[in-house]
Amino acid sequence: MTANYILSIDAGTTGITGLIFNREGRIQGRAYSEFTQHYPQPGWVEHDPNEIWSITQKVIASALQEAHLEAHNLAAIGITNQRETVVMWDRSTGEPVAKAIVWQDRRTAPLCKELKAKGLEQIFRHKTGLVIDPYFSGTKVKWLLDRVEGLRQRAETGEIAFGTIDSWLVWKLTGGKIHITDYSNASRTLLYNIHDLQWDEEILRILHIPPSLLPEVKPSAHIYGETTPQAFLSTGGIPIAGIAGDQQAALFGQACHKKGLAKNTYGTGSFVLMNAGKESILSQEKLLTSIAWGIGEEPVEYALEGAIFITGAGIQWLRDGLGIIDDAAETEALARSLKSNEEVYFVPALVGLGAPHWDPYARGTLLGITRGTTKAHLVRAMLESMGYQTRDVVEAMERDSGISLKVLRCDGGASVNSFLMQFQADILGVPVEVPKITETTALDAAYLAGLATGFWRSPKELAAQWQLAHRYEPTMPESERTRLYQQWQRAVERAKGWSQE
Repeated sequence: MTANYILSIDAGTTGITGLIFNREGRIQGRAYSEFTQHYPQPGWVEHDPNEIWSITQKVIASALQEAHLEAHNLAAIGITNQRETVVMWDRSTGEPVAKAIVWQDRRTAPLCKELKAKGLEQIFRHKTGLVIDPYFSGTKVKWLLDRVEGLRQRAETGEIAFGTIDSWLVWKLTGGKIHITDYSNASRTLLYNIHDLQWDEEILRILHIPPSLLPEVKPSAHIYGETTPQAFLSTGGIPIAGIAGDQQAALFGQACHKKGLAKNTYGTGSFVLMNAGKESILSQEKLLTSIAWGIGEEPVEYALEGAIFITGAGIQWLRDGLGIIDDAAETEALARSLKSNEEVYFVPALVGLGAPHWDPYARGTLLGITRGTTKAHLVRAMLESMGYQTRDVVEAMERDSGISLKVLRCDGGASVNSFLMQFQADILGVPVEVPKITETTALDAAYLAGLATGFWRSPKELAAQWQLAHRYEPTMPESERTRLYQQWQRAVERAKGWSQE
């Protein structure tokens, strides 16, 4: 059997998925495993990089087994990953120097506040397209250098490597030979100049980060290196040829290849991205400008993004934190058991609020509860909050871009929830489309690797593979849509600024 398949590694926030795709973009094998979430202090979120690597190895082997394939049947490997999460490791031993600080982590809120007080916000904004917020990698890197004993000195002598999860996995897959990332991930670090396409020297000086820490940056579709037999199922020579941050990956995988097309991915958080074309848009609405992707030698393309911190993680909290559901699949029936939300609103600011509010001190807020409130109300309020937060971002995006959204393509775990998808269409007032393959982040990683290796010829060929599974048309009266959303906005105001740590 020849090498007719692409392996995609989707390294998410709560688990790793391994998928095997054929030339038609269809899934031949799939495996998934969660890994441990560490919460050492309120507002802190950490992962164990070694556990992420071991889980990655496990799901790769399982996906190949399900597909009845061997490693030598793979033409290439693509990686898509949770963005902004910081890993630092010793270059000689390959061992992490600390647990990974996750994108949700808020420990650097005081540092961000200090940087803003110094009037530095516009420097970061204009160079990186981002806002100063604990969400991004840069302040996390500084925190580790300042707090882990001896780490700064070791970093300055070149002993330490920093990377996001994609960099960590490439390092492990290549046996420590390649320290690299792609444009899309670099653009989310708060350290990368998205216009000059290089690590920004001024920002590195402001944060006291030595350049020797940083990975080389390459296009999203590019042959970065090859696996070594010691690291990858005793099989060497398989090219690692595609990397993209998970949200840019979903934009590409949803075939939003033209300016003005947009998607929303429902994962741990939700991320609305609009293709902004080859010219970056500096948001006036507190949205983010990131590099969407770079394909070979072609000019990079940009995306306008609204990052919503808690959506799927809120359902996980209902399951694991409160114990009111056993499985996410229960939420649809519970929500439908009510004729309305009965004025119960939940603002899931469990790690602060992201776009367009950017309030790290906001906290989760439940409003409108009465003696008759049940777990069904809380579940419905959680699902509806996903739709409301998406509208917050979409309206800001339309004001920034001057483009009125005609349709929103949706993917990710919660896109299978028909109650949520219908509510999303209703509260936006535009159709919502869900593709047959909702694993669009993983699909894009495969697509990028396939483009770099000639497995597929062009983005146009890939766009033709996109297939619609369901289209949800808005049915809610405009008066009701307006009333519900105005109540949501009142609820958000009550959640803001609660914690002043």
